[in-house]
Amino acid sequence: MNKLLIILLQVVALLAVSSQAFSQAKLISDPEIYEKNHFRSECKIAQFDPDFIKRFDINNDGIIDLVSDHSKLVCDGKRGPACDAEGCVNNFYVQVKEGGYIMVATAKLYSYEFVQYFGNMVFNLTMHPRYCGRTDATPCQMRARVRGLDFNILSKK
Repeated sequence: MNKLLIILLQVVALLAVSSQAFSQAKLISDPEIYEKNHFRSECKIAQFDPDFIKRFDINNDGIIDLVSDHSKLVCDGKRGPACDAEGCVNNFYVQVKEGGYIMVATAKLYSYEFVQYFGNMVFNLTMHPRYCGRTDATPCQMRARVRGLDFNILSKK
């Protein structure tokens, strides 16, 4: 009986921590509107390429999520104003079934591909070598997947 009580208390504690973490995350009704409004307030003239926003299921839960690519933005005539030698910002948002989206990651990338790997959809990220702890010139190649609200790195080289 004591073991059952301990297990029950552990489950209740885990749910309390999970719900606290969820409640602390900022719920955004539509990240496309959120991000575009941000840049419209930062830039005199903000122009967005059609692929500034991509909508697809990034965490394999059957619900369409969203990725924004800041290299697809022109702010006051400058493409990707925050882009530099380390890449451009990409924001990854997961849509929750309760409604709205939560940002699960921000990454400075050269590029990414979303591909099937051993039956799961994963991101192949190309980044500055320092993100792999290197100082050479060869870009860092990282494989990551999103499960629920967690962005998990599977491998990097």
